[in-house]
Amino acid sequence: MMSVNTICSRLLKAYRNFIASRDGNVAVIFAITLIPVVGMVGAAVDFSHANSVKVAMQSALDATVLKLSKEAGTDTPAQLQTNATSYFQAVFNRPEAQNVTVTAAYTTSGGTHITLNGSAAVPTYFMGLMGFNSMTVTDTAAATWGTTRLLAALVLDNTGSMAQSGKIAAEQTASKNLLTQLQSAAHSDGDVYVSVIPFVDAVNVGASNYTASWLTWADYGTCSRGGGTNITQQLCKLGGGSWTTYPTSRQSSWTGCVLDRGDVTGPDVGNYDTNAAPPTLGNAATQFAAVQYSSCPQQSMGLSYNWSAMTTLINNMTPSGVTNQNIGLAIGWMSLVGGGPYTVPSLDPNYTYKKAIILLTDGLNNTDRWYNTQSPVDARQTLTCKNIQAAGITIYTVQVSTDGTPRSTLLETCASDSSKYFYLTSATEIISTFSSIGTDLSNLYLSQ
Repeated sequence: MMSVNTICSRLLKAYRNFIASRDGNVAVIFAITLIPVVGMVGAAVDFSHANSVKVAMQSALDATVLKLSKEAGTDTPAQLQTNATSYFQAVFNRPEAQNVTVTAAYTTSGGTHITLNGSAAVPTYFMGLMGFNSMTVTDTAAATWGTTRLLAALVLDNTGSMAQSGKIAAEQTASKNLLTQLQSAAHSDGDVYVSVIPFVDAVNVGASNYTASWLTWADYGTCSRGGGTNITQQLCKLGGGSWTTYPTSRQSSWTGCVLDRGDVTGPDVGNYDTNAAPPTLGNAATQFAAVQYSSCPQQSMGLSYNWSAMTTLINNMTPSGVTNQNIGLAIGWMSLVGGGPYTVPSLDPNYTYKKAIILLTDGLNNTDRWYNTQSPVDARQTLTCKNIQAAGITIYTVQVSTDGTPRSTLLETCASDSSKYFYLTSATEIISTFSSIGTDLSNLYLSQ
């Protein structure tokens, strides 16, 4: 396509030829046709100029709508309109444009949308000769969010080794920073829900639930060979002891901790320690096994957007006990889908829900309800990881090794992909790693 300069150059050459012509008829005809020809060339120039203003307008509208999307949920309509005009004028640098207007519209129907419409009058240089003194350019920009919602579980190691090398403090700081990121990403309440699951080799589901039908009390007792309260019926018997279950009257003094779900003698009946099937009354293998642990961590919290309560929970975490990553992971999963002590918000069909689990641990597995060595506990967790991945839930695993513990193959393969496994050698890295995960989760929520 020839440029406007080329067209003008050729017309000028033709014009000179006509002027030099001795034929009077040619000169008359040319004089008659010159005005519309010049008008068309001028129109091309004016249209080109108007189009450049339109391009600048589109860029300014795009920048403005993205900025407004951060505040639209809390602005009044008047504030939104005022800010739309202010933000647009700050980036739209075309002084020749006149009568510039920007209108903003915000809606939460079927998701959240903000639409900007812009218009301006662009003066003409040539078309004014034909009575067209300006051209109107218009454009639109829109942002859509809130058609995706995020459900995330923070599964946090509270074992005794977290007291070393500043790990528990870094975990607390990192977790609170992550909550702030997710709160900022949410445009309105309910866009992002988070559960917090502190774990050792047990998880605290709340002592006030002692009458709940989803509990089984078979491991709530004492062993003749000792071992304190942190021992189960199966481990007691494997060690040669005899088990005495506490009477029902003692259930009201339960401290709130539960063990892996499954049969008293082993996990294989239904594999309930590795799945998120809801507890069923009358089927003890599906129920949460109450235990009177002295190292019971802070009470877990199901999905919520009560950011203050989650912060308080995290501040109150203290390190104690030994490691069973699997129970933290399994109960973190349960917190995302509901069951037992955990409920989930009603899922609105107008939204797509994305789920994620962040598992942080500084130690390798060493015990669960049935085993007191790493290998069989790892085998159970491997099944849990595969089941969570198959359910379409994103898993981030963070291994904090300040004592030279090698990379955990289990945690590497448990992560949804290699970019979601983090091997850290200092406590301070927890903070930057959680910040990175927070950014990733925000993008997961905001992606459309």
